[in-house]
Amino acid sequence: MSDLYGSYAGTTRAPSRVSTATLFGQVMFLVGIAIAFLAAGSFVGKDMALGTARILSFVALGMVLAQSFVAPLRAGSIGIAWLFAFALVLGLSLGPVLNYYVNADPDTVVQAAGGTAIITLGMGAYGTATSKDLARWIRPLSFAMLGLLAISLVLLLFGSGGSPLLSLAILAISAAFLIVDFNYLRRHATEDDVIWIATGIFVSIVNIFLSLLNLFGGR
Repeated sequence: MSDLYGSYAGTTRAPSRVSTATLFGQVMFLVGIAIAFLAAGSFVGKDMALGTARILSFVALGMVLAQSFVAPLRAGSIGIAWLFAFALVLGLSLGPVLNYYVNADPDTVVQAAGGTAIITLGMGAYGTATSKDLARWIRPLSFAMLGLLAISLVLLLFGSGGSPLLSLAILAISAAFLIVDFNYLRRHATEDDVIWIATGIFVSIVNIFLSLLNLFGGR
């Protein structure tokens, strides 16, 4: 995901900047719809064979990689459609595991969802409110995010829940990414960045949820 934020600081274009409130509304609308597609995919895929779900998890990873390096997938209606398709495929890949947790340990799912909401609100508020410019952290965190998504999927799809320390590391870096995303949204973003910021926030939310699900489910 080294190019995920390639349209961020350091480019030569200078598009007109709309209000931060408008950009925030656009980004969070896309994030909300992506989460809806994720939920729909997980419901449709709840009875899917685990082997098929594993294949789809790699398809989802390939889709976000493709979006990182193929310019038409990063903007406009094509970029929006790609984000939603990625969320749907990701949801399908998580369907069997989430269905297991919903039936076997629903409290864990509720706790993970609640914790994800609290962390997202807290990190978003801090990133928006801080006076520091955190744009320099975009690139290293972007490099980390693809690996985090892959590891999160592996934690749930390939048997054991994985190391709690690894889940905590994923949680911490994803939370940091949320801070940077919201900070950049307030300080630098233009309408050209909306899809990329929405993608980053969405992936961070998924990582946090999966990490908390692993941590709470392993108690």
